[in-house]
Amino acid sequence: MTDAAPVLKVPQDVLDHFAKLGVSPETFSGGHLGEKLGITIVEASPDRVVGTMPVEGNQQPYGLLHGGASAALAETLGSIGAMLHAGPGRYAVGVDLNATHHRSATSGLVTGVATAVFKGRTAATYEIAVTDDTGRRITSCRLTCMLRDL
Repeated sequence: MTDAAPVLKVPQDVLDHFAKLGVSPETFSGGHLGEKLGITIVEASPDRVVGTMPVEGNQQPYGLLHGGASAALAETLGSIGAMLHAGPGRYAVGVDLNATHHRSATSGLVTGVATAVFKGRTAATYEIAVTDDTGRRITSCRLTCMLRDL
């Protein structure tokens, strides 16, 4: 495995549009929140997006991974997939996210895998599984994004 950043193949017009809003291409995939959470994109395509996030620094007061951090990871990954599906001249906006937390994580990295469930003209839905270092499912999420013109 290489440490090279993945090529997200974000349409240039989308990058240009968001650059005008002050969004840097280096943090585009997760924005400033993704940067603060330590989200790293490992793989990205319209059908599947994979990313990791450290548990350390994203814990609630009991030392467990915060459910909101898991949800933010899931929404980031699903939104990237939907944006890549939307294509040039379009972008994705999350309109519905649900999360079920199955177990806790207290250390290491969690990995999220967003898989396309529905890729339509005006909406896209992704299932996101967040797992711990041993592959145990931490959280199951579903995200629906509305696809909009720039």
